[in-house]
Amino acid sequence: MIKAIIFDMDGLLVDSEPYWKIAEKICFGKLGLTLTDELLRQVMGFRLNEVVEHWYNYQPWGEKNFETVEADVLETVKQLIADNANALPGVIDTLKLCKANGYKIALASSSAMSLINVVVDKLNIRQYFDLLVSAENEPYGKPHPSVFLTTSNQLNVLPTECLVFEDSVNGMVAAKAARMKCIVVPEAEKQNEPYWHLANYQLKTLEDLKLGMLN
Repeated sequence: MIKAIIFDMDGLLVDSEPYWKIAEKICFGKLGLTLTDELLRQVMGFRLNEVVEHWYNYQPWGEKNFETVEADVLETVKQLIADNANALPGVIDTLKLCKANGYKIALASSSAMSLINVVVDKLNIRQYFDLLVSAENEPYGKPHPSVFLTTSNQLNVLPTECLVFEDSVNGMVAAKAARMKCIVVPEAEKQNEPYWHLANYQLKTLEDLKLGMLN
C-alpha cells in the first residue's frame, strides 16, 4: 500500500532545464567550454558538484576551483528561475489530489536546498509538502537511491510504501533501486524511448494522472 509520494523537482514540477542550460553555457563559457544542448543532456539529473566535475574532466580549465564554479552556476540558475519559472501543467492539481487523499508528500531533488526553496516559493507550493530533501549531502547522487531512501526514512515509511514521480532516466533508476514504485513524465522528445518500460506508469504530462495510479 502506498503511503508516501515523492516528487522530483527539475523537469517535473518546473521546467528548469532551459535555465540550467543557460546558466551552464554562461558559466562554463567563461572557462572556455562551448556546451551544446546535446552535450548538456549527459548531465541531466546530476548533482551540481557532479556536473562541474564532469565538465572539468571533459575539458579542464586553468584553475581547479570547483566550489567557485558551483556557486556561480547555482546563483545564475536561481536568479533565472526566480524571474521566469512557472509550474508545469498538472502540478498544482496533482499536489492537491495527493494531499486530499491523505498521502505524505515529499520533494527529493538532486538540486541544492537553496534552489529547492527558490522553486517551491516561486511556484507557491510549499504548503503541500511534508518534507523537502536535497541530495547535495548524500554520498552519491541519482541513479544511486540514497536520496530516496533518506526521504522514506525521514517520512517514517518503508521504501516499498513509496511512489516516486520522475522525469529522468537517472531518477527512475534511483527510484527502482530503492524498491519504490515510479511514474515517469519524460520530456516530449524522449517519450518513445524503450527504457521507460521500467516505470509503473508513463504519462505525457501530470494532467494525465488518475487517482487509481497512485495505488
